[in-house]
Amino acid sequence: MKTNYIVALLSILIFASCKTEPKKTEKTAEPTATEKTVPERIAEAHGFDNWADVKEITFTFNVDRDSMHFERSWDWETKTNNVTAISGADTLTYNRNSMDSIALKTNSGFINDRYWLMAPFNLIWDSGNYTYEHTGEATAPISNEPMQKLTIVYANEGGYTPGDAYDFYFKDDYIIREWAYRKSNQEEPNLVSTWEDYVDVDGLQLAQQHNRPDGGTSLYFTGLSVSKE
Repeated sequence: MKTNYIVALLSILIFASCKTEPKKTEKTAEPTATEKTVPERIAEAHGFDNWADVKEITFTFNVDRDSMHFERSWDWETKTNNVTAISGADTLTYNRNSMDSIALKTNSGFINDRYWLMAPFNLIWDSGNYTYEHTGEATAPISNEPMQKLTIVYANEGGYTPGDAYDFYFKDDYIIREWAYRKSNQEEPNLVSTWEDYVDVDGLQLAQQHNRPDGGTSLYFTGLSVSKE
């Protein structure tokens, strides 16, 4: 069935990494009171300082693969945590602070799609739930360009991806260019993709396009809008 195919596809589209041999690795260190950590610098480069004023954000998550197109839209009222999910003819509104079994299932899709859009912000939101390592000199898995790398590994319990690892590749401006997902922190990646076609949405720097090296799948966002207080 088409539905099963889409579910299988989306399960693949939840991240990956490439094996690299870094020239220099910096272990996680305690920053001084005024020093920004690498996760904080990445989040701020993507406009996290403007997030406090956001009261609503809408976006549509799209996947094209061969002749198949999948999309689902979200309206997130950030102050109340109300979410409206629209997929085909189905619409569901729920509050993330109080979810039944149906809302929990829908919310897993919201978490996935929001992570693709705002992973730099999750570096702040998820602080304390992961460990990280910064590599000053690494090779990006798709472009093979020299970049810095931040690897985060989530705790083994809780959340939607316990024990999983994510590698973020960026240059001196701390804007993510590529990333990778490694399920259960395995050495080889499950998925790698670009971060490109950035747009400034009321001070938020959001990548609209994620391309995979094999070129067979296109993941992108449309309908991006932000309302502020």
